[in-house]
Amino acid sequence: MDTVQDTNFDQALGERYLAYALSTIMSRSLPDVRDGLKPVHRRLLYAMRQLKLDPASGFKKCARVVGDVIGKYHPHGDQAVYDAMVRLAQEFAQRYPLVDGQGNFGNIDGDNAAAMRYTEARLTEVALLLLDGIDADAVDFRDTYDGGEEEPVVLPAGFPNLLANGATGIAVGMATSIPPHNAAEICAALVHLIEHPNATMEKLVDIVPGPDFPTGGVLVEPRDSIVQAYRTGRGGFRLRARWKVEKLNRGLYQVVVSEIPYQVQKARLIEKTAELLAARKLSWLADIRDESTERVRIVLEPKSRTVDASQLMEQMFRLTDMEVRVSLNLNVLDKGKTPRVMNLRQALQAYLDHRHQVLVRVNRHRLGKIKARLEVLDGLLVAYLNLDEVIRIVREDDDPRARLMKKFKLSQVQADAVLNMRLRQLRKLVELEIRTENKTLKEEKKGIDALLKDEKLRWKAIRAEITGIRKRFGPKTELGRRRTKIGKAPAPAEAEILVEREPITVLCSEKGWIRTVKGHQVAEAETKYKEGDRGRFTLPAQSTDKLVIFATNGRFYTIACDRLPGGRGHGEPLRLMIKLTNAHDVADMFVHSPGRKLLVASCSGRGFVVEEDAVIAQTRNGKQVLVLDDGEEAVACAAVGEKDDAVAVVGSNRKLLVFPLAEVPLLNRGRGVILQRYRKGGLTDAKTFVRASGLTWRSGRGTHAEPDSKPWLGKRAQAGKKAPKGFPRSNRFGR
Repeated sequence: MDTVQDTNFDQALGERYLAYALSTIMSRSLPDVRDGLKPVHRRLLYAMRQLKLDPASGFKKCARVVGDVIGKYHPHGDQAVYDAMVRLAQEFAQRYPLVDGQGNFGNIDGDNAAAMRYTEARLTEVALLLLDGIDADAVDFRDTYDGGEEEPVVLPAGFPNLLANGATGIAVGMATSIPPHNAAEICAALVHLIEHPNATMEKLVDIVPGPDFPTGGVLVEPRDSIVQAYRTGRGGFRLRARWKVEKLNRGLYQVVVSEIPYQVQKARLIEKTAELLAARKLSWLADIRDESTERVRIVLEPKSRTVDASQLMEQMFRLTDMEVRVSLNLNVLDKGKTPRVMNLRQALQAYLDHRHQVLVRVNRHRLGKIKARLEVLDGLLVAYLNLDEVIRIVREDDDPRARLMKKFKLSQVQADAVLNMRLRQLRKLVELEIRTENKTLKEEKKGIDALLKDEKLRWKAIRAEITGIRKRFGPKTELGRRRTKIGKAPAPAEAEILVEREPITVLCSEKGWIRTVKGHQVAEAETKYKEGDRGRFTLPAQSTDKLVIFATNGRFYTIACDRLPGGRGHGEPLRLMIKLTNAHDVADMFVHSPGRKLLVASCSGRGFVVEEDAVIAQTRNGKQVLVLDDGEEAVACAAVGEKDDAVAVVGSNRKLLVFPLAEVPLLNRGRGVILQRYRKGGLTDAKTFVRASGLTWRSGRGTHAEPDSKPWLGKRAQAGKKAPKGFPRSNRFGR
């Protein structure tokens, strides 16, 4: 009978979630540092080996392989297993493919592979290196999920797969992102690390200058940044498309892109570029064409022969996926199955330690086989020396095994070997072969004994293995040559964004839907909003301008105007571009003017002046400038003119106060000083002006002016006096 136990729900939920998280980390998402594989990939390769799908054999249907994998080793969905298998076969995804596919395995445009019933596969030479030695007790095995079979815990990994092919994965609370590298360079670094265990990171980066992607491209990350990324195990690499200029007749030219960045879909890249071209954000590009066959060939036509090709490509790099940033997060499972972030040296050393352990285990296994064979051979040689007596015992004795063991001091294994000899093995030639084999095995045993006793000999053997792999995948081979060029990092001036400057009008509704329309003459009657919505901000601007948004939480947000949606439709909600809860959180919106100052104020009547350049923020979270108490909101943000010398503030009690601008401090962040005091209510608006020119405000009837502001003149932090007749009921000065 089952026992029901009471337990705390929080504790039970925590235990189960922790178990799920650990399962995701160890069994799905993070690769093992030793063979660079996740369980699904390891099981795929082992299952294909069990099916004898080596490179010399024929292909078999992928459905057969997937069936064996999910039936014996990996109890998950067949499509997930097939997708993993497809990726191992894609030459544009794997630097050194582990599966040799026959049929449609997808393409660089992003098209999916054919169904598994149509495609066929077998292992590659690289996969065989990963599996080499698996029958020689090189690694531990464990029971499969149902206990019916055994599977390897890790592969022997005669190929440095982790860094060569890379890995990506997202677990619970952690992730990994390891770009592929050149195998010959990795092997050179491994050899150097064997010879110089304390090698510096700078020296290792000299040998491994950066990732080597299957799709090529140009790496333009500064060397210092690359060294730092490999030193910490975290960082990123800027990768650009490779291009060249093709000369045409009459001084014309076109740019041909022959390699695109890693994991960028070619069709999506061209589609996005065409959208930017239609939006007139690529000022120097006239057209883009895809002339690709099996090789990538994207043709870019400049608008005129006077356009500089380098500037055209800099614009493409800034606005499209012709340049991407590939992240490095060397988060892996170490030999104890513990997730940790390693640096380059640690990852290389972990692989070397694994190969050292495999070498010891394989040689011990071989030594055991040799000892067993030598025991048999020694017994056979005794039999040849006493052949007549052996024949007599076999013919006449009732228990020949016991008699042979006693007579010639043989073991049971040796006696059985003698009794199992066939008559044809009594030939003199066979005896000579046995003596030769015995001598050879004794010499091999002597060499293995010496190897197992001497660590220097073992590392020498590992060095020879790695050197052999380096030659096999050297720069002179098609698979081994470096595909990604190491280029120079562009100068900051070259990286400036180049957008066509044209007049636009920014429209934002009360519900926070924002868009732009071309030109400055925008008829309000032709401006349409969603049902139940209406316009709030209409700002003339240029496409190269920045839009600054001041929110009621005291934060400033910045959006480049060229990133705002176009005039068709109703635009997009602001909350998708910046971190705002709803549209009512927007206190003010204006076009950025470098060098200008702003007056900011809260509903409590506090405020200060801030440099506008200091509030520009490049993130969705914006920049906190006006610090507020609980329940307090920012209500005013006014531009300070160069000649302005006075401040006007008005509260919800309709009291107006004018005082010198010099009484307001210039700050970068804070609560500010008291601008106006209130018994009830609070501040609703503030502005700066030239006192000699008079105070102005806008209402539904137009612009009004009060030439003499002396009746409301006072000191900062006073209560003020009733606003003049005709002042808006909204208690705001308006724009």
